[in-house]
Amino acid sequence: MSVSFRRFALPVAAAFAFAAAGCASTSKQASTGEYLDDTVITTKVKTELFKEPDLKSGQISVETFKGEVQLSGFVSSRAAIDKAVAITRQVEGVKGVKNSMILR
Repeated sequence: MSVSFRRFALPVAAAFAFAAAGCASTSKQASTGEYLDDTVITTKVKTELFKEPDLKSGQISVETFKGEVQLSGFVSSRAAIDKAVAITRQVEGVKGVKNSMILR
């Protein structure tokens, strides 16, 4: 290889590497498709929780990020927590459930 080709190839390769790294998705942001999927999952979970008469679903918050559902809020018993988590796990698209609910 000639010296002039090396001088040209190295900066081009470095620029390409930086450009390719900028195209990689980050784990902190969901793509548009993931955001829509998460919105559907959140809606389905809220609907299923609302159907359960033993739960005060208005006091349970549901957030979804990349299929991982976080439940938070106040509930009256450990049985209510277990029921809410079980219902959430059964919803299609849920990859995992994080329980942040507090007994009141």
